[in-house]
Amino acid sequence: MAEGHTKPSGPDLVQGIPFSDLADGGKLVGHCGDEQVLVVRRGAEVFAVAATCTHYGGPLVDGLVVEDTVRCPWHHACFDLRTGEALRAPAFSPLACWSVELRDDRIFVGEKRKRTAPRQPAGTSGQGPEKIVIVGGGAAGFAAAETLRREQYQGSIVMLSNDEAPPVDRPNLSKDYLAGKAPEDWVPLRGASFYAKNDIDLRLNAEVAGIDARSGEVVLADGARTPYDRLLLATGAEPVRLTIPGADQPHVHTLRSFADCNAIIEQARIARSAVVLGASFIGLEVAAALRSRNIDVDVVAPGKRPMERVLGSQMGDFIRALHEEHGVVFHLEDTASAIDGKKVKLGSGKTLTADFVVAGIGVRPRTGLAEKAGLSLDQGVVVDAFLETSAPDIFAAGDIARWPDPRSGESIRVEHWVVAERQGRTAALNMLGHREKFVAVPFFWSQHYDVSINYVGHAGQWDEIEVDGDISAKDCLLCFKREGRTLAVASIFRDIESLEAESEMERQMAT
Repeated sequence: MAEGHTKPSGPDLVQGIPFSDLADGGKLVGHCGDEQVLVVRRGAEVFAVAATCTHYGGPLVDGLVVEDTVRCPWHHACFDLRTGEALRAPAFSPLACWSVELRDDRIFVGEKRKRTAPRQPAGTSGQGPEKIVIVGGGAAGFAAAETLRREQYQGSIVMLSNDEAPPVDRPNLSKDYLAGKAPEDWVPLRGASFYAKNDIDLRLNAEVAGIDARSGEVVLADGARTPYDRLLLATGAEPVRLTIPGADQPHVHTLRSFADCNAIIEQARIARSAVVLGASFIGLEVAAALRSRNIDVDVVAPGKRPMERVLGSQMGDFIRALHEEHGVVFHLEDTASAIDGKKVKLGSGKTLTADFVVAGIGVRPRTGLAEKAGLSLDQGVVVDAFLETSAPDIFAAGDIARWPDPRSGESIRVEHWVVAERQGRTAALNMLGHREKFVAVPFFWSQHYDVSINYVGHAGQWDEIEVDGDISAKDCLLCFKREGRTLAVASIFRDIESLEAESEMERQMAT
């Protein structure tokens, strides 16, 4: 994030700049007083907004302007240039906006504008639902609750989470926070006062036992019932648990919750060695975070290459080499067979020594509630284009939702944080009756040391990977193709091209 005491750079926009300095579609960063401001020209119009993304502080001048929006180069948040509104996750907070005047062929940026109220309130007028219940305290659930209040919904919102912590920025749990590079106050998606201030009844440690669709009630484990007019299932996924002997020991961890992460951090403070089981995105991000704490890390995984199933062999080889450069030792085509104290026994006969173990061997969608309620399932909860399930007034979003993907013509389920947030927003709008189809292009990022891998689209299978650039030089763009059509794009330090690929995929869906 940007330092608060950094001296502002660029031209003084209050004093004005020549209109000719800004080409059509061009961007420029200057300052108004002590604040950095991004100026964007679209035809004869000029907009002025805050220069950094409200998610992690990405420099918007390095992003992409698409019509009257600007997109962040880091994690593809999208903002309205006219209003500053955060249109797409992972950003939720709006950008500040400034007034702009064109005078004597010069651009002058004036006062910071006050925020205007969003669209017409929805809720208790008889047209909208009076009571909305959200089951789940993760990305989709939070995004839905936040969107409902941002849309001026006036009805009741009850959010039932079986976690002990309010919604957190889960990607940070395997990245900077676990590595000790981010403070704890970065982790909650919103501060504790947000829920009370916005009249969101967040109930933690709430175990939901069932859904009574006939009466429109959620049944809790203690027998209490919570009525709803609209219900969002956003129960997410749960880690696949180890079933080998010794897996139930206290020094054997999975990573899903804030508490899980803090337990790993506590062990890491005194540990010298760790074994990570699984070479998935989570597993290898954990390995990178532990290496930054100077812990010796062995990674055990059954595949020939890390992440090959998602990113292909060339990127898999690069990721392995990158981790090996940082001291990680791989034991591939192998699995753990038992954990006996500090000894991790492998199927190959090897024995590794570790002060603690982190299992990242996959997740599975939490579909138990949906199944008990009789909802249609297909390796997830089946939803339509509006994220509504087979039962009226019940919606699903996030890791559990299998939705019709307009690009592939197939139904897909994607376990990505940004997808879950964007689905939560769409589900909220549709619970209010907006009838907005979910057509967002899937996006995720994965951080490994100083290398961030961005991925847009969805390629469950491909017959060709077209590589532009040099993977080993950390400068590349990979197109995953099937029958000549690009389904997904992965990139390293090709931020603009990643954004352009996402925009092109959106245009293809619109035609």
